[in-house]
Amino acid sequence: MNEASHHVVVVGAGFGGLEFTRALSGVPVRITMIDKRNHHLFQPLLYQVATTALATSEVAWPIRHLLRKRKDVTTLLANVNGVDRAGRRVLLDDGSAVAYDTLVLATGARHAYFGHDEWEPFAPGLKTLEDATTIRRRILMAFEQAERETDPEKRKAFLTLAIVGGGPTGVELAGTIAELARDTLRGEFRNIDTRQTRVVLIEAGDRILANFAPELSDYARKALERLGVEVELGHAVTRCDAEGVVFGDTVLPARTILWAAGVAASPAAEWLGAAADRAGRVLVEPDLTVPGSPEIFVIGDAAHVLRPDGKPVPGVAPAAKQAGWHVAATIKARLAGDTSPRPFRYKHDGDLATIGKRAAAIDFGWIKLTGWPAWWLWGIAHIYFLIGFRNRLAVSLSWLWIYVTGQRSARLITQGDNDKG
Repeated sequence: MNEASHHVVVVGAGFGGLEFTRALSGVPVRITMIDKRNHHLFQPLLYQVATTALATSEVAWPIRHLLRKRKDVTTLLANVNGVDRAGRRVLLDDGSAVAYDTLVLATGARHAYFGHDEWEPFAPGLKTLEDATTIRRRILMAFEQAERETDPEKRKAFLTLAIVGGGPTGVELAGTIAELARDTLRGEFRNIDTRQTRVVLIEAGDRILANFAPELSDYARKALERLGVEVELGHAVTRCDAEGVVFGDTVLPARTILWAAGVAASPAAEWLGAAADRAGRVLVEPDLTVPGSPEIFVIGDAAHVLRPDGKPVPGVAPAAKQAGWHVAATIKARLAGDTSPRPFRYKHDGDLATIGKRAAAIDFGWIKLTGWPAWWLWGIAHIYFLIGFRNRLAVSLSWLWIYVTGQRSARLITQGDNDKG
C-alpha cells in the first residue's frame, strides 16, 4: 500500500462504520465516509422515540459534528446504488462515483416481512428515525381516534395494538406501550379509559427473547403480563391489513400493528454481486473480506460470519463495533507490510432487554439478572455508549422523570403520512 495516497471509503456511519473510522485515527490514509442520512443513530434506544420517552435529538447526532476534528475524513451525504469491483469505485445514484483503494461496507439492515412486503404499509418496522416518528404518530393517533369513535367495536380496534415479534425490540415496545396506556395517558381522555387498551405481543416461536436463557424468557413473559400485555406464542402471522392481524386461528381486529419480527441486510450483496445468506448478508471470509476482493470488507448487519461455535455473529451494536476495530487493525497491519490473514474473533458480552420502566433481563452467561437491578444496569450500559456528555445528561434526566412521575415528554404528534387505518 502507498501510505501517502491510500484512500479508504466507508459506506455507513452506524456503529461499525464510526468505530472503524475512529480506530484509524492517526493512520496515514484518506477516509471518505458516505451515508444516505446526515446523522448517526443510536438504534438500541430508537423504540423509546417511538413510544414517546425520548426526543429524536437524544438518540441521533450529525455525522459531520462527530467527525469535525478529523481533518483526514471527508463526509458525503449520498445514496450508494452499486460497487464497481473491477474499477474500484463506489457508484452513487446521481451518476457520480468515488474511487477507493480499500472499501468498508457497514450498511446495516432493514426490516423484512418474510416474502410479504405488502404488509409494510400496515405494520411498520423500526430501523430509522422516520420509522420511529411514524410509529409514535400511529400510537398516539390510535387513542385520538378512539376518543372520537362512537361504535364500540371500532373503538375497541383502535385501542388494540399488536406487536409482531418477540425479540428484544418487540418486548421493549410492548412493555413501554402498556405503560404509556395504563400510566402516562390515564385520565387525559374523556370518552375512553386508556387502561382498557389491549397490547398483544405475537411470537411464532415457543418463547420470547429466544436468544436468552429459558428462565429469563419466562421472567420477561411474566413481567409483560403483569403490565397487562397479552403474549401469544407459537403462532406465525399469516395476514396484516388495515383491519388487523391474523395468527393461527385468531383474527385480531387492531388498527395499529408494529413489526419487530425480522430483518434483512442492506443491498450490499447485490452491489457486489457476491454470495449471500437467506437474510441477504454477504458471505464474507473469516477476516471479513469479500471472496476474491481482499480490498473490500463488509461488517456489522451486512456481513455473515461465523463464531467458533458455528453460530453466526449476531447483528448487534457490540459486534459491529468489534468488527470495525478489527478491520482498522487489519488495514494498519497491511500498511506496515503484514498481509497475513487476520480472522475476526467476536466476543459476546451478553444480551440485554428492558421490560417497561422498572424491569429488565440481562444474560451475561456467567451471571443472569432480572428486576430493577437489571433495569439500572441496562440503563447505565446504554448511557455509557451514548455519544457526548449532553446526550448522556439529557437521556438520564428523561429517564429519571419517567421513573418518578410516569410522564413522557415526547408525546407530540408530528408529520402527516399515508397511514393505513
